[in-house]
Amino acid sequence: MDLTDALFELIDMRSFSNLWFWIALAVMWSSASHYVLGVPYDLVLRARRSGGEAVNDMEDLVRINVNRLLYIGRMSGLWLAGITCFMLTCLGLLGFIYWVEFAQALFLLLAPMTVVGLLSLNTARLIQIESASGDALYKRLFRHRITVQLIGMVSIFVTAMWGMYTNLALGPLGI
Repeated sequence: MDLTDALFELIDMRSFSNLWFWIALAVMWSSASHYVLGVPYDLVLRARRSGGEAVNDMEDLVRINVNRLLYIGRMSGLWLAGITCFMLTCLGLLGFIYWVEFAQALFLLLAPMTVVGLLSLNTARLIQIESASGDALYKRLFRHRITVQLIGMVSIFVTAMWGMYTNLALGPLGI
């Protein structure tokens, strides 16, 4: 047995039948909806309920992450957009034209997260333009979190449907 056989046996390239793929999908969306612009949502809730020092901590963390996101967007946004579009196009072609299941799985993981990244950049821009704080900041973060959760639900549903279709078509009932 050579190294590539051992590697492919260890990492099942049939992604949709692999438990680790579904665990990664769940962890990815759980983390994406918990960290709103890099701020843990429990900190946002605690700041809204208790006030005081928790509000200062939350606003400082939001300010730091908003400035970081906008700096990255200004400095390397075009390069990141180009590389992201190239990678998603390659994964889409490999996955859905050449039927590489691993590429399909990566595409179904990364395409919705790209939308979440763009949404985060837009939310950061709006927070900076409005100089949001207090209730306006809570509402903006809450709206962002709900939108990310909706994108996550649609993404998980589409991925599950495509995964079931792939498993049935390539499994014992299909080809």
